[in-house]
Amino acid sequence: MKKIYILIVLATCILGFFLFDLQAYLTLEKLKIHLLQFETQRQESPLGVAAIFLVAYVLITALSLPGAAILTLAAGALFGLGLGTLIVSFASSLGATLAFLVARYLLRDTVQQRFGSHLKTINQGMLKDGALYLLTLRLVPAFPFFLINLVMGLTPINTFKFYWVSQLGMFAGTLVYVNAGTELARITSLSTIVSPSLLLSFTLLGIFPFIVKGILSYIQQRRIYARWKRPAVFDRNLIVIGAGAGGLVTSYIAAVVKAKVTLIEESKMGGDCLNYGCVPSKALIKSATVAQYLRHADDYGLNAMEPQFSFRKVMERVHAVIAAVAPHDSVERYTELGVEVIQGRAHIIDPWTIEIRSANGTHPEKIQKLTTRSIVIATGASPFVPPIPGINEVGYVTSDTIWEEFAKWDTIPARLLVLGGGPIGCELAQSFARLGSQVTQIQQDAYIMPREDRDVSELVRQALTHDGVHVLTHHQAIRCEREGDRKFIVVVHQNQEKRLEFDALLCAVGRSARLKGYGLEELGIPTQRTVLVNEYLATLYPNIYAVGDVAGPYQFTHTASHMAWYAAVNALFSGFKKFKVDYSIIPWSTFTDPEVARVGLNEQEAKDKNIPYEVTQYSMDELDRAITDSATQGFVKVLTVPGKDKILGVTIVGHSAGDIITEFVLAMKYGLGLNKILGTIHIYPTFGEANKYVAGEWKRAHAPQKILSWLKHFHAWRRGG
Repeated sequence: MKKIYILIVLATCILGFFLFDLQAYLTLEKLKIHLLQFETQRQESPLGVAAIFLVAYVLITALSLPGAAILTLAAGALFGLGLGTLIVSFASSLGATLAFLVARYLLRDTVQQRFGSHLKTINQGMLKDGALYLLTLRLVPAFPFFLINLVMGLTPINTFKFYWVSQLGMFAGTLVYVNAGTELARITSLSTIVSPSLLLSFTLLGIFPFIVKGILSYIQQRRIYARWKRPAVFDRNLIVIGAGAGGLVTSYIAAVVKAKVTLIEESKMGGDCLNYGCVPSKALIKSATVAQYLRHADDYGLNAMEPQFSFRKVMERVHAVIAAVAPHDSVERYTELGVEVIQGRAHIIDPWTIEIRSANGTHPEKIQKLTTRSIVIATGASPFVPPIPGINEVGYVTSDTIWEEFAKWDTIPARLLVLGGGPIGCELAQSFARLGSQVTQIQQDAYIMPREDRDVSELVRQALTHDGVHVLTHHQAIRCEREGDRKFIVVVHQNQEKRLEFDALLCAVGRSARLKGYGLEELGIPTQRTVLVNEYLATLYPNIYAVGDVAGPYQFTHTASHMAWYAAVNALFSGFKKFKVDYSIIPWSTFTDPEVARVGLNEQEAKDKNIPYEVTQYSMDELDRAITDSATQGFVKVLTVPGKDKILGVTIVGHSAGDIITEFVLAMKYGLGLNKILGTIHIYPTFGEANKYVAGEWKRAHAPQKILSWLKHFHAWRRGG
């Protein structure tokens, strides 16, 4: 009942404030009009006016009513800078604390009981660092102070701590506003408006947030780096850990701008993409595609035949392709570009020092220490192996180990079991099926490629099935078994167990960021599935950055390269200018046959996010070039803003989809709509014409029917009809 009575009193006060239009007195115009009257009363009773003003300010703040900013200006006009600042500083802190206590008494227990599990992390953070969080909020005028008071009342922060931090945090802003109020009182003519002192006051109001930002940054850095001793000089401007796409591009950019940069790689230059991912998989896909062409040569008027080949030679070609691309990412090339490359294992021992141990297994190990102003972590990701009982006993390969392991095989695995229905699993399942393996693909979800629209997933499934892949969705692997030389996996579907025999098992269920062994734990750098970074790609420490798969949110080679520019520039020039990484337009492609390429939203995402959209679709079986090449599977699907040609997202399924989608990536990046694509000349006959034709479909669907009706009558009139 006490809470109800308090609520009634509060509601009455707030209602009365608006009912009697008291907010009309808390405006800049009223302040100017009554300034002389207030000044007269202050001269007659200075203490009385000051006391009434303080009480009014406390009430306004405690009730979270609008007008505190005007009262702060009034304090400067009435009492001057010194006394005005003193009154407002204490009144605002007292009022804020009263609002804080009311929120705590009325709401905290209810909120904590209902949402306690969700607020656990916040509560722990407030108990540990509540003063710093509150100080940060108080120093930034952009945050509404009344909202801070109410929200803080719901947390476990101590009342006294709330008061003194508020007193301290609001003092700088109070000083600036009261000072502006003292100048406001002096405006008597147009000339006084442009007086230096008044201009300075309002300049301070404008630059205050930037000053606060600098102060907060300094405080946070002092706190973060408190337990470390910063070197007086540095050996390097930048050290990059990992020579995959992200690390290579980062170090290259640093070298271009003449920074002294060291690139450390424990294993192979080029990282996952060159040695285990993009390059070898696409080489295998090409061989499998040629085999499929031979098998279906009658589609092109030729004699079909079963391809004859040596699997060992196919794998030799894969490694030959890797070797042909390797010089692009070699130690020699990057050394020539100005990058110092060290082969070794890197361990960050403090925010500026890296220990490097030789990676060649020498005894004793060679140990080197380097200091650097900035560090970029680009350690990539490795395949995730699910903890299925018995999986180690039967043996398995991953998308990393398959190239070395299968290079030892004289013949292709007769029965290949693929765990995973994502892009890697689908690409390799189809390739091995085309090369002659009996492939079974197991996917726990209801669909393969679950991030894509259902029609896309179904089309790819049909293509895989056509090529001989036995796709099992909604199947969960529960254990592996071995009987002599025979290997089995047991899966569950609709509460029924199935036992599947295989000769080789490929795990392709995703990749995990490489986080262990680099010193992140010792430094306290937060990680979850990836290294946690801010919008500038900085970690907890502003001079340590992370890019690529280890940072996410996308695990693509091209996004790692994209992130690398931001990391390099921010690491080298953050004291002068920083850039927020731009993830607004991220394309990707899955290289099955037909290929699947996407940029922006698809229908599934648009529905999940409640984003209105229109769909325009063009089928590849209507495209002349697709018909000539017997590659009519697929479509172009474009999502647009309802009634407009602005592109929200594009999905392309078809031959060379990864190449075709580039035009849409460019259009979305620079805000070009479908009308611009329709008005662009496309070469005939090409697959790229599909982009123009889907734009034409959109145009026809949005044709101005009323105008066309008038034109019909106009042309009839012109014929004399």
